[in-house]
Amino acid sequence: MFFKKFWEFIWVTIGVVLTALGLNLFLIPNKIAAGGVSGLAIILHHVIGSPVGLTMLALNVPLFAMGIYRLGLTFGFRSLYGTLSLSLVVDSLAPFLPVPTQDLLLAGLFGGLLVGLGLGLVFRFRGTTGGTDLAAAVLRTYTGVNIGQLLFMVDAAVVLVAGFVFQSWELMLYALITIFVTAWVIDLVQEGFSYAKAFFVISSRIDIIAGKILRELGRGATALQGRGLYTGNDREVLLTVVNRAEVSRLKEIVYETDPGAFVILADVREVLGEGFKRMEK
Repeated sequence: MFFKKFWEFIWVTIGVVLTALGLNLFLIPNKIAAGGVSGLAIILHHVIGSPVGLTMLALNVPLFAMGIYRLGLTFGFRSLYGTLSLSLVVDSLAPFLPVPTQDLLLAGLFGGLLVGLGLGLVFRFRGTTGGTDLAAAVLRTYTGVNIGQLLFMVDAAVVLVAGFVFQSWELMLYALITIFVTAWVIDLVQEGFSYAKAFFVISSRIDIIAGKILRELGRGATALQGRGLYTGNDREVLLTVVNRAEVSRLKEIVYETDPGAFVILADVREVLGEGFKRMEK
């Protein structure tokens, strides 16, 4: 248990450093305020010269207070390490990092990539950096609105404020690109690439197809009970999961056995269990 917690702590720290690099290298110097507390901190940095990390920390203090009041001590303090370390690392690295590009598109893309990778690692290993995630959770207790919708509204409001303050529609558009890239990478880090495929097979020769899957591919299969609503007939639906290298052979097995079979092929983000990744707590 201790080793697992320590390992999570290390990965959260790596995620914080990557997030800070994305902010310092690309977003802060190019005035790309891509939503959230960091976006507000970037706006204030360019308007009054305040350090981004310290501003992020100051903005998070009332959010923590509200989080503890509305959601309890556990929720409020579980993001303490991520928030403090991100603020510290952002300000500590800022004086030593160059500005790789002033091209807003490159800055938005690579900034979103690094921030998304960093936050994805933080979230995947049960950390958080406070900010709009905490704000949305608190607001939900008052409004009952979906957290995802609240996050979008908060980020959109920050982008609009940045466009008004910097008097630039272009910066608003690049910030939106950064938000979408960040969200996509966060999902990718948490869910992984689509490396497996799920097959649903409807056929009158399910037993034969399942036997070949077991013998030739060494994969398990499950028969689900189904009923055709048009015909009213009961029939079995075969479910099996294979990796990418086995997709072609499985298609051949189905076609050779029953050319008229109905097959649904779906992407699978993560598979836990026999023959794939071991399940962990």
